[in-house]
Amino acid sequence: MLKRQFLSLSLIALGWAYGGAIAQTAVQTPDALVKQVSTEVLESIKADKAIQAGDTKRILALVDAKILPHVDFDAMTEFAAGKAAWGQATPDQRKRLQDEFKVMLVRQYAAAFAQVRDQSIEFGRVLKSPDNPGEVIVRTKIVGQRDPVPINYYLQRVGDEWKIFDLDVLGIRLGLSYQSQWGPVIKAKGLDGLIAELAQRNKSAAAKG
Repeated sequence: MLKRQFLSLSLIALGWAYGGAIAQTAVQTPDALVKQVSTEVLESIKADKAIQAGDTKRILALVDAKILPHVDFDAMTEFAAGKAAWGQATPDQRKRLQDEFKVMLVRQYAAAFAQVRDQSIEFGRVLKSPDNPGEVIVRTKIVGQRDPVPINYYLQRVGDEWKIFDLDVLGIRLGLSYQSQWGPVIKAKGLDGLIAELAQRNKSAAAKG
C-alpha cells in the first residue's frame, strides 16, 4: 500500500512539475520553470473531469503536449535502466524500452491524477546537486493532505533549457526505485526480457481498463 501511495504521489509530482507548454528562455531559472508550469498543470487537472476519471487518451495528450517537452526522457530511462544496460543497448532496444516506459507512466498518471482535489504546492530553495555541478535541485512540498509531502526535483541543462530528469518523494529517488525493480529482471533476462515484461504488464493493464 505504501509503495502504491509513493508511486501515485511521484506521478502527481511529475505531472505538476513537467507540465505547461510554455516557451523557455536561457534566463529562466529552474525554480521559476517548476513554479510556473506546475501551477498551470495543477489547474488543468482540477478542471478536467475526464483526466480525473482516468481517460487515457486525454492523459496521453497531456503527457505529449505538456510534460515530455520538459523532460530529459533519455536521461530518465538511462537512470532507471542503469548506465551499463543502457550503454550496451541498441538504438532499437532503447526505443522499445522508452515506448513501454511511456505507456506505463501514462497509465500510472491516470491513477495519480484521480487523487488531485484541493492540494497545492509550496516552493522552497534551489540547491546545487552534490553529485554534479551542472545539476540543481528544486525543493517543494505538496500540502492539503494530512501530512505535507516533500518533493525534490532534479534538473539539468540541455542546450538552453532546464529539463527534469529525476525527483525524490519522501527522500526516495524515483529513478533509483525503478532501477531496483528493473535491475534483477535485466540481470536474469537481459534488456529484451525487461522490455517484454513491461509490454506484458501494459497489455494486461489495458485489458483490465
